Amino acid sequence: MKYRSWVEVDLDAFSWNWEELKRLVAPGVRVMQVVKADAYGHGALELSSVALRNGAWALGVANADEGVQLRASGIDAPVVILSPSPDSEIGQIVKYGLTPSVSEASFARELQRAARKAGARVPVHIEVDTGMGRGGTIHYEAYDLVAKVLDMPNLDLEGIFTHLSSSEVLSDYNDRQWTHFRDLLAKLEENRVRIPLTHMSNSGAVLNFPEYNLDVVRPGIMTYGIYPGPDTKGRADLSPVMSFKTRIVLLKEFPEGYSIGYNRTYITYRPTRIATIPVGYGDGYGIMLSNAGEVLVRGMRAPIVGRISMDMCTVDVSRIPGCGIGDEVVLLGRQGDQSITANEIAERTKSISYDVLCALGKRAPRVFVQKGKADAVEPRLRRIYIPGEEQSVARIDGIIRHCFQARARNEEMGDAIYSEMFETLFGKEDRQLELRDRFRYDIEVSEAPAENGKRKRGEFFRVLTRVEYTKALREPVFMIGCAMTNEQLEALFEEKRCEYRWLLNLGDEPVTERDFRVERVTIDGDDVPILRAENTARGYEVWCGSDFLKKKLNRPVRFAFEIVTKKSKDNNLFSVYVVYPTRGLEISFNYEKANLKRVREVSYFAGKHPYPRVARERGKSVTLSIADDEWIFPHSGVTFIWDS
Repeated sequence: MKYRSWVEVDLDAFSWNWEELKRLVAPGVRVMQVVKADAYGHGALELSSVALRNGAWALGVANADEGVQLRASGIDAPVVILSPSPDSEIGQIVKYGLTPSVSEASFARELQRAARKAGARVPVHIEVDTGMGRGGTIHYEAYDLVAKVLDMPNLDLEGIFTHLSSSEVLSDYNDRQWTHFRDLLAKLEENRVRIPLTHMSNSGAVLNFPEYNLDVVRPGIMTYGIYPGPDTKGRADLSPVMSFKTRIVLLKEFPEGYSIGYNRTYITYRPTRIATIPVGYGDGYGIMLSNAGEVLVRGMRAPIVGRISMDMCTVDVSRIPGCGIGDEVVLLGRQGDQSITANEIAERTKSISYDVLCALGKRAPRVFVQKGKADAVEPRLRRIYIPGEEQSVARIDGIIRHCFQARARNEEMGDAIYSEMFETLFGKEDRQLELRDRFRYDIEVSEAPAENGKRKRGEFFRVLTRVEYTKALREPVFMIGCAMTNEQLEALFEEKRCEYRWLLNLGDEPVTERDFRVERVTIDGDDVPILRAENTARGYEVWCGSDFLKKKLNRPVRFAFEIVTKKSKDNNLFSVYVVYPTRGLEISFNYEKANLKRVREVSYFAGKHPYPRVARERGKSVTLSIADDEWIFPHSGVTFIWDS
């Protein structure tokens, strides 16, 4: 092993504990794996992935930043924040799709405002204080809070829960808490208030009080192989997941009467062999273990002697024959027939096992063991959570930039790819990524009818365009924009409510409905009313929307637009661009009614298959297509050209 000290995390032991959990919990009960505090020091990212593979429905965290770390690592399962959140976390909660717990109405109101502004629906769980005296709304006021949250249209009341204060012991106080919660649930049912998920059981309750298992259970410490208390032993066969190990870095022989460590708290009373190990209270090995703790060397117990310092401590190995520099030392875990448990360390330090697990090995890499093989998962240093979403995103962006540099084998080229891709996908600010499916773009060019006014028949073509695609609906009211300059077009891209954009060059004349007319807008086949049309600094804006769209927010819908515009005959080019990642595409250019000559196409599609299929019907149309399961990326497009 190349590390001076390390934490081993046994993924097989974790899966074993999950099997025991499933044995104890009824099949219809969902499991929320608690992974707060970096999964009690074990490594939240890795343990979350294993829990989800074993059947976890959701993950429980302590704050929004822990949830963001899971989302940034690609985890898309529900993430529930089990502690009350300050208002400052609301932005992260909405953006990253986290599920907060609600303990009072003012937080719910702020969350509702933020969710409405973002056009999002946020699932929430109400926490009820039935006797814990910590988070949650007190049980006899909980019904009123439920009623208020139900009146907030952007909040989905998904769950309601309480937390037991002494589930690890067989105490009547648990029954009192259960009675308060059961009475509240009965009142809700009497008033026909249906909340989908109810939960109460933590690890202690899963082991001691199976009757408290409702729709969801929230195991934590038991899945990491630790019994919550003496009353829970024998109810499951749990296997500890974490070990903390180091190596002897120095051995010295001392005479009788020699002082060891700071403040001379230990004096040798005989000739003594002392081993120095590179672990101290800076690693979470608490100073309370000075002259009190024990470690394992060569399968035997050896006492900590002297005061533990920040980075080192000393062990009396006089009674361990043959030990030498480089020997493995176990501070937590098993070696041979001996083991040191978190509960044992907690007893020596007058603490609890939770504190031991969260503290031990704070700066040691986690080495994940699977099927007896170390480094089955890439070792990681202990997570350092970065406060603030912007800093977390900047860190992620930096990782991606370095990946591009490494892949391109050129720093400058990697930076260019990164900048081009991210500005295209996210804009100058961090806007939500838009993905589109089955993009259909049908263009029909024909002779324009004569108009009243200075324009004469023959100067313009009439262009009828039908556009269809599937994407998530973000706003109940949205805009279709027509720009006259590149600057206006850029401004339309920065407007998140602009659903579709067009560039039309009419010189200095303002665009009117005669030049750019939205004939029809539908979503999922239903007509969407056109509310108004106006010229603004960004161009000509056509606003559409309806209250019925609120039910479809943040869900994939099928957009369809029918737009009539015009094109000068002086320009014999017509271009179509793909500006969002798109899966599946068909572009059809129909020119029979315009009598165009020698129509041909020049295309470039960025993706795995850059050359689209082309179907030509001479004198009538050209159609380009990409299969519905293939992706096209931004800066793709086609230009149709004909002879003047």
